Amino acid sequence: MAHNQKLGKVGEDIAVGYLQAQGYRIVKRNWRYMKKEIDIIAEKGDEMVVVEVKTRTGERDMLPGDLVPPAKQRYLIHATDAYIRWHGVDKEIRFDVIIVHFPGHGEHEIEHIPGAFYPTL
Repeated sequence: MAHNQKLGKVGEDIAVGYLQAQGYRIVKRNWRYMKKEIDIIAEKGDEMVVVEVKTRTGERDMLPGDLVPPAKQRYLIHATDAYIRWHGVDKEIRFDVIIVHFPGHGEHEIEHIPGAFYPTL
């Protein structure tokens, strides 16, 4: 497994722990539809939450909104639509982004952006 893949897996594990500590129930991890993948599908209350996890090291050089550009948003929306249809989901859907940042020294910071983007027609 390449370094970036290992780092991404660590970031996803941290994001899952964070979400669980915040009262979310993890439904699926790394759900695939064709070549598309949803990092985390969680539930809290009456919402299904689709979470894109971004793991970064070093200096912060991008704004959170730059991490999930419109093409990636469409990709996630398309995969989520397939998940909803296949699993008969009847809940409100929210798209969140969690950024796990490793600034150095083995520490990490978490930034959770609920409702980071919304599906458009």
